[in-house]
This record gives sequence, C-alpha cells and structure tokens, in this order.
Amino acid sequence: MEVSVVTTKGQVVIPARLRRKYGIKIGTKIRFEEKDGEIIMLPLTEEIIDKNIGFLGTQGKLLKKLMTEKKAESKL
Repeated sequence: MEVSVVTTKGQVVIPARLRRKYGIKIGTKIRFEEKDGEIIMLPLTEEIIDKNIGFLGTQGKLLKKLMTEKKAESKL
C-alpha cells in the first residue's frame, strides 16, 4: 500500500512506482471521480484514451479533438 500526505495547498505526491506503471509524466492531466465513497484518480494518457476509443460512438472524432487540444495546451 502506498501512502502520501496532503499539503496545505491540497497537493498529493503520486508515488514513483505508480507514475511509471500508469505513464504519468509532467503535465499529465488527472481526472477525479467519486464512486461509492471513494475518490478515483484517472490519468488522461494516450493509453487510457486509446483503450476507450469507440466508447462514445464518435468513430475517433472525439479522440482527434482531444489530442489536438492536448498538443495546443502543451505549447503554452
């Protein structure tokens, strides 16, 4: 079990082992969900996006839009 401490700014360090396992790098966006009294952190990496292609029935249009926005944000 990995443990981290919340800072006064509400920040938490994700342990290195988990960052490597899930491809979390500097700038990776994290989505937070609540489910059954738990907080779920989901990294928005290309691998996660690829696994969910077809989920919304957009034939990849949503993925292309997301990737375009991600590239634009990384240039800022």
